[in-house]
Amino acid sequence: MVLERLGNTLKSGIKKISNAIFLDKKLIDGIIKDIQKSLIEADVNISLVFALTQKIKKIAYDETIQSIDKKEQLVKLIHDEILLILGGEKKELKLPKQASIIFLGLYGAGKTTTIAKLGFYYAKRGRKVALLGLDTQRPAAMDQLEQMAEKAKLPSFVDKKEKDPIKIIKKYEVDLKKYDLILIDTAGRDGLNTDLIKEIKTINKTINPTYRILVMPADVGQSAKTQSLEFQKALSIDGVIITRMDGTSKAGGALTACAETNAPVYFIGVGEQIHEIETFDPESFIQRLLGMGDLQALLEHVRSATDETQTKRIEDRLKEGKFTLLDLYSQLEQMNKMGSMDKLIGMIPGMSTTKIPKEALAKQESKMRNWKSAISSMTEDEIENPEILEKQTSRIQRIAKGSGTTTTELRELLKQYKMLKEMMGMQSGMAEGKIDQKMMQKMAKKFKGKMKL
Repeated sequence: MVLERLGNTLKSGIKKISNAIFLDKKLIDGIIKDIQKSLIEADVNISLVFALTQKIKKIAYDETIQSIDKKEQLVKLIHDEILLILGGEKKELKLPKQASIIFLGLYGAGKTTTIAKLGFYYAKRGRKVALLGLDTQRPAAMDQLEQMAEKAKLPSFVDKKEKDPIKIIKKYEVDLKKYDLILIDTAGRDGLNTDLIKEIKTINKTINPTYRILVMPADVGQSAKTQSLEFQKALSIDGVIITRMDGTSKAGGALTACAETNAPVYFIGVGEQIHEIETFDPESFIQRLLGMGDLQALLEHVRSATDETQTKRIEDRLKEGKFTLLDLYSQLEQMNKMGSMDKLIGMIPGMSTTKIPKEALAKQESKMRNWKSAISSMTEDEIENPEILEKQTSRIQRIAKGSGTTTTELRELLKQYKMLKEMMGMQSGMAEGKIDQKMMQKMAKKFKGKMKL
């Protein structure tokens, strides 16, 4: 996870404070030194680091505060100050029925990809979204927007020959009225120069968007503050989206710089897949840092990655008493879209502090890939009626050979399928009120420790 070292340091510091019988100078100095080092490594501004450590010292060395109260005050101080550094309360984009957002940013910030991700995010939540390409400067910018729009299953409006973004706006003006959310890609530069400022001001005046969002990468470091201030001065930006939050330990610079310049962070990019974008909630972010999980982010992840139509189809089949290997394959596909198991476990409250070896997680992911390969090598009859595989073992040998798996893996797949089908049948009955307390206890006992998905 991003800022993992900082999270570990904060957890360690809070644990030391909580467990200490006496908060002596040596203990406090050690905790302060660790926190300072981790914050600086995370690229947090030195002045913010110094201010935090001075506040810790003030409480820790105050002889008038009782030890128990002092512990509580120190833990609360560390939490509240980190929260403040990250921006305080969660800020949300409040979109009216008809809305448009202009996206700004320098080269390499991930602007075009972010636009497609955000479009996908809002389309999943019922908005009728369209993407408009106005980056006439960067070669292949229009092609990239088209490709990303196709990935997100969204319409895109581009003109690869026109070099005047205002003419492109006029060209698609009528078409865009059919959509209730327009996401607009604009040109970037190596730096915020006069030409770029002039262009984005003209676009802004022509479109009069609901929001103006700056996109910047997490690894931009302390220059994030300069960027944020410059764009704020040029166009009065309404907020920021930070990309590549999954791949750097220095995201503290971008996050804290935005807080310092009063530019709220609305979303963060947390992976390469189209659904891997999250609303940024400083409180939840701290909880994840401290190993407490982030249930809201997990639910957003599931909602974005899940195909609701496919899920409804499986629910209907279960009601009819049907659940085949094809349905299991569909579930594995949706799990794969949600990202690595390591990332998902980190979001589950109570599970985020569980030390599951990375080799074990990799083994589980490999097992699911092999199961998918095996199902792909089956005939339609075998997928619909997997029971015949147990009766005719020659089929298992054929499938294993054709899919590059082993007969042992196939037998395990069939075992898990049978258990999952039975469990889902029980859940369906429970939803209809057909299972009583006794049956639920029997169900829990039957499946305890046996499910390995």
